Amino acid sequence: MTEYIPKWHREMSIFSSIKSILILEGNVLDSYQYPVEGSVPRGSILRLTEYMHHFYKDLSYHNIVFYNTLDGFYNRVEDGHIERFARLCGLTTSAKTIPADFKGASATAPQYIKAALEQNLEATAIVMDFASRAITSPDMMDQSEVDSFTRILQGSLSAKEVRSETGMRKNLLVLIVNKVNDLPAWFYLSNPNSKTVTIGYPTKEEREALVKGENFRSFFAPDCYRRGIEEFENAPEDLARIQDRFIALTDGFTFTELNSLRRLCKNERVEMHDMTAVIDLYRYGIKENPWKTLDRERIKNGLAFFNRRVKGQTAALEKTLRVIKRAVGGKTDANKRPKGILFFAGPTGTGKTETAKALAELLFGDDSAFIRFDMSEYRHSHSDQKLLGAPPGYVCYEAGGQLTNAVKKKPFSVLLFDEIEKADPSILDKFLQILDDGRMTDGQGNTVYFSECVIIFTSNLGVYAEDASGKRHAVINHEMPYEDMIPTLKGAIENYFKLSLGKPELLNRIGDNIVIYDFIRPDVAKEILLAEIKRYQNELITSRHIRLHLTDGAVNYLYDRVLERRDDNGRGVRNVVVSYLEETLETYLFDFDIQEDSEITVTGFATENNTPVLIVGAS
Repeated sequence: MTEYIPKWHREMSIFSSIKSILILEGNVLDSYQYPVEGSVPRGSILRLTEYMHHFYKDLSYHNIVFYNTLDGFYNRVEDGHIERFARLCGLTTSAKTIPADFKGASATAPQYIKAALEQNLEATAIVMDFASRAITSPDMMDQSEVDSFTRILQGSLSAKEVRSETGMRKNLLVLIVNKVNDLPAWFYLSNPNSKTVTIGYPTKEEREALVKGENFRSFFAPDCYRRGIEEFENAPEDLARIQDRFIALTDGFTFTELNSLRRLCKNERVEMHDMTAVIDLYRYGIKENPWKTLDRERIKNGLAFFNRRVKGQTAALEKTLRVIKRAVGGKTDANKRPKGILFFAGPTGTGKTETAKALAELLFGDDSAFIRFDMSEYRHSHSDQKLLGAPPGYVCYEAGGQLTNAVKKKPFSVLLFDEIEKADPSILDKFLQILDDGRMTDGQGNTVYFSECVIIFTSNLGVYAEDASGKRHAVINHEMPYEDMIPTLKGAIENYFKLSLGKPELLNRIGDNIVIYDFIRPDVAKEILLAEIKRYQNELITSRHIRLHLTDGAVNYLYDRVLERRDDNGRGVRNVVVSYLEETLETYLFDFDIQEDSEITVTGFATENNTPVLIVGAS
């Protein structure tokens, strides 16, 4: 395949010949694949200091030395460099290191660096590792720290060019930092001798070079590799698809993580046709992905399953199932994005949360796979720290974030973000990354993956609106047909994200997965009422062996109360059963000292002092 050279490698090649200071920032703690054939074979996986040694050796630098505040000057890759560097600095040593403090009055590292940059005898590259740790803070430097950087700056201004085997080379200092502003701003801003180079995560091309290059064999045990090559001998396009899927699924991985995947794949004797399974093993510690072992017949019969828990929402449930069937089929951006994204909208109490709970049980066999977040708790700008974790140095940093902790614990789950419009807009920005990339880095720097989750947002947008005086009024009502509710609510949601928030991109991530819930119509309210009565009857039988019966007149009385609370929808039905049946029956049982093994028939209800009471008849 075509040789690919990372952008940062090419930038170093260009600017090493014209700058005296290079600052490397970004993904500097990783390992890297050496992209060219030189003093080390192409494709070798190296730590950054090793990479720098071979990079500058291939540019014919005579001396390549490294420095950090703990070890002083050293070169552990090749002998001879420290001795030659010492002579250039006026020292005599046969040791493998030259101890030197970064700041101080004499014999400091900046003095040696300045001397090496200003000499014109041997082309010298000095790499200052962990340069972010050389000073306590770039904004609160003492005079000795200022003097140290000033001395380095002096050396860079008078750095010499030296002839090497391949041409003129400029003496050079490379500083490796986590981020460039770990250094004093006056050191690099408006400094024509300085260039900052950012090292990013491995690109798609770099991952292709690893997976489709010479290193591919090293992913497998020898016998697994032989079987795989035989299996795909006549179907190379199938092998290419597996490799491409592996490359897509590892977007955002560091080279260190990719190398860990390679070793894990080999150690676990993963077969070539199943090499992507090692990604789940690395992320979640599992070999079997629950999405791959779902009971497909159970999903096909999902509507009947939902209808046992959610009444009167056939259209909404059917649309939800269509999204889930696509997710089970694995057609969501090579699983980078969450498995499914849904936006439940409509009046309160219509079954949105219950659908999410039922979905968790349908997919994973357990309600505990359902995780709910009330977004009204995240209405302040700093609430993202509660959700994703505080950064280092802040209160509760060690605790992590509520969302990231939950997903780390249960990566295969249904996440419900209830009443999303109540969250601070800055939190919605975080969801863009989750919906796009299927991952998020928490406050502790750990990557949390959402690619195996179903994410559901709920909202009451469009149900109510405020008039010019700020008074709230209903936009939709029970008399409005469901078909008319759909465009009304979708239009309100679109206006909210595009006009009120100015975040149309978040709406674009949700796409056509907006699911509209209908009001609880009278016939459905009767179904829910009977289901709630049955639930309570079963509860009494199970816990106390009390057999409860209601006459038609008692049921009709409760139904009339339900219709009086139509605006509360399904939640109103539950409240009627609690207030008129459960609480009054519990009072009756207490007053008549009935504890168990009884049979009670409720024939009606009455009101005493504005409090409902039971009318109990003969069984």
